[in-house]
Amino acid sequence: MHDFCFRKNSLYCEDLPVASLAKRFGTPLFVYSSKTIIDHYSKIKAAFKKLDPLICYSAKVNSNLSVMKLLVARGAGLDIVSGGELYRARLVNCPAKKIVYASVGKTDREIKEAISYGILMFTVESLPELARINALAKKLRTKVDIGLRFNPEVKPKTHSYIVTGAKETKFGMDADTLKNIFLRRRSYSHLNIVGIHIHVGSQITESKPYLAAIKKVKILVQQLSREGISLKFFDIGGGLGIIYDKEKPQTAKTFAEKVLPLLKEISLKVILEPGRFIVGNAGILVTKVLYLKDTSRKKFIIVDSGMNDLIRPSLYGAYHKIVPVNKNSNFEFRNSKLADVVGPICESGDFLGKDRDLNVKEGDFLAVMAAGAYSFSMSSNYNSRPRAAEVLVKNGKAYLVRRRESYTDLVKGESIR
Repeated sequence: MHDFCFRKNSLYCEDLPVASLAKRFGTPLFVYSSKTIIDHYSKIKAAFKKLDPLICYSAKVNSNLSVMKLLVARGAGLDIVSGGELYRARLVNCPAKKIVYASVGKTDREIKEAISYGILMFTVESLPELARINALAKKLRTKVDIGLRFNPEVKPKTHSYIVTGAKETKFGMDADTLKNIFLRRRSYSHLNIVGIHIHVGSQITESKPYLAAIKKVKILVQQLSREGISLKFFDIGGGLGIIYDKEKPQTAKTFAEKVLPLLKEISLKVILEPGRFIVGNAGILVTKVLYLKDTSRKKFIIVDSGMNDLIRPSLYGAYHKIVPVNKNSNFEFRNSKLADVVGPICESGDFLGKDRDLNVKEGDFLAVMAAGAYSFSMSSNYNSRPRAAEVLVKNGKAYLVRRRESYTDLVKGESIR
């Protein structure tokens, strides 16, 4: 469930009409519902209450500081993947011991900064990274807690670009490599190997891939236990899917009921890394219709937002529902043909939706639904276009939580020689 709904033919975010937000803040505009964010976080927390897990929100999904702070204030930790995300974590005062740090390509600077901040643990993705963190910890005269990312060779039903637990991906290490690291752990004198991490992919709508991966971890943990090796943490990652179109994803409660028995048997402190599940349906992208173009073969609704604002349709072929912000019977663009909703970017792949049944007129606002996850965080300045503004609706008020970029912002840091 989410807090975007129609009242008398007008789309609302909580108790505020979206059209009024578009007029006040301009378009393109991302609008987030704090109520939906909190509600979805609470559902995860309640579903896994019996295990009292550490829930680390995946910052890469939507790294707006106000969104992150909303969750940190309610006890969430953060799953980060870069020095920039660590910087954001510090700005929202996330406790260091609630931060886990993944990424296959951590730089020396990023590793040192995270060690200095005292994060809970690094998720290590390769042998060279393991050696690098050990060497840097030695230079800093400290010991660092790490978890090893296990690639369980599980391939869920999702887009190939967001499968992360299959054999051919760049993520994690196989079981034999992990066992050898544990057996040679004393050679990493400045590391404490305290956990195992898995993450099988994103937008996963069924529990089978998780169960398959967790069963493999259980076997591995049992083998290590026989060697006298004990662990503290089992990070099961994130990836729970949401509804974009006709998907029927598992609820947090259903997912928990499936995996809890196995997690109890493994008996380690569980870490969860939800992202899309929390914010995906908590945000929309509002865009304005600029032109209506009717050709002999196709109709196009040309809007002021494009792949630079929301790249998922172009990159993944992802589907987002698109609805008029205000439903009106006086239409200029009668629907004898389905229309593509396209943006201003000079690329044929610049579209937000194809073959849509939309009757609109120039100047109307459209809402691209389920745009809270992997939307603004993946946006760019391609074609020298300023990035969109972001608004958070909270307690009956709308707050501008990121101002729209200006042309001056576009060239900040550049120089002419």
